[in-house]
Amino acid sequence: MLFANIDILDENLDYQKSQYVGVEGGSITYIGSEEPADAAKYGERYDGRGKLLMSAFYNTHAHTPMTLLRGYAENQPLQQWLNETVWPFEGKMVAEKKHHYWGCMLSQAEMLRYGIVSYTDMYFATVDRCEATLEAGMKANHTDGGTMCFVETDYDTLPVAAVNKQLFEEYHNAGDGRVKIDMCVHGEYTTPQGMIERCVAEAKAHNSGLHIHMSETKAEHEECKGRHDGMTPAAWFNSLGAFDVPVNAAHCVWVEPSDIELMVSKGVNVSLNPASNMKLASGFAPVQAMIDAGVNCSLGTDGMASNNTHNILQSAYLLACSQKGNALDPAIITPKQVLQMLTINGARAQGRSDCGALACGKRADLIVMDVDTPWMCPVYDMATNIIYSANGADVVLTMCDGKVLYENGEYKTIDIEKTKFEVVRCVNEVLDALE
Repeated sequence: MLFANIDILDENLDYQKSQYVGVEGGSITYIGSEEPADAAKYGERYDGRGKLLMSAFYNTHAHTPMTLLRGYAENQPLQQWLNETVWPFEGKMVAEKKHHYWGCMLSQAEMLRYGIVSYTDMYFATVDRCEATLEAGMKANHTDGGTMCFVETDYDTLPVAAVNKQLFEEYHNAGDGRVKIDMCVHGEYTTPQGMIERCVAEAKAHNSGLHIHMSETKAEHEECKGRHDGMTPAAWFNSLGAFDVPVNAAHCVWVEPSDIELMVSKGVNVSLNPASNMKLASGFAPVQAMIDAGVNCSLGTDGMASNNTHNILQSAYLLACSQKGNALDPAIITPKQVLQMLTINGARAQGRSDCGALACGKRADLIVMDVDTPWMCPVYDMATNIIYSANGADVVLTMCDGKVLYENGEYKTIDIEKTKFEVVRCVNEVLDALE
């Protein structure tokens, strides 16, 4: 495809008007202000007038099947939310009835609509989720939550051992690398020491990483210190070797200065989830301190029971505004820093070094946004407009690895009406089982 006469945010997220961008196969091979002499080889020509082309978005923390719980678990603090509402519902979700598959598929449709091409997922029925990812043409780093066991348990006696064996053998780097498999450590308070150590060993053996929840709430953070001789969750995980493999740590709301230093030294990636953290009243992460220290920060939407939308631009807006308000400092967190979290930082957190930027040689993970709208006029700085004025609904085209997966209301790989029908069926089956 050749994008013609289209404004872009380049690899440095600088705004350039009326450019030409050529995509061959799955990669970007041309960027310039002049039409390439061999334009015909790019095939389809996309008229970009009134549009903006930029890197697509990377969602680094999700629980996709939780779409089935959208609007179900409301107005509760985290532990009540988990123990009394979410976990009972999840306990009635059945893989054989494709509950997880259809929840994942609906999440993927929503993500594509909002410009997300890749996501980092933690849940169950992971084979079904991998299949859904491959069918939709998206990218994902999947982990199976079956290691969440609360008390010391032999990993090899759990169903997750066989599941992970299958996942690494059949799905790790499947779809030309679109699907990656990581190990799951749900959290310090749900995963005992031996299980954490085994998860680390499995990650090392398969050259993969860990996806964890860390310091999400004050209670979680302080109770960990009480259990482990003053060690924070970050310090505890590190003591068990967890930070010796690539780690994507979700939330990090209550991390301390020593934790930030540790995360920098170990290269820990942080997934910020501002919508979820505010909705569950978990607090505000020290984002500027992490950025200043050199932590790779990205953005996640979390599950739809604690956010309700995969509109990641809304999360970006919330992050930028809430950080300023909480710090009483309007100068912190620039629009470009937030855009980096959405794009290159997110790709880096997923181990996708060839993604996340509009640059020649990078994978063609791209979105087109309609910027010829009242709310995007005038433009003093396009990055500012995208973070503070734009909405995910302004995305009119989403491309992953050079393939258009969504365009102007049409899903190329997902039967959206069937997906919505099946999700309603799944929800009704779960609610009937809960009665």
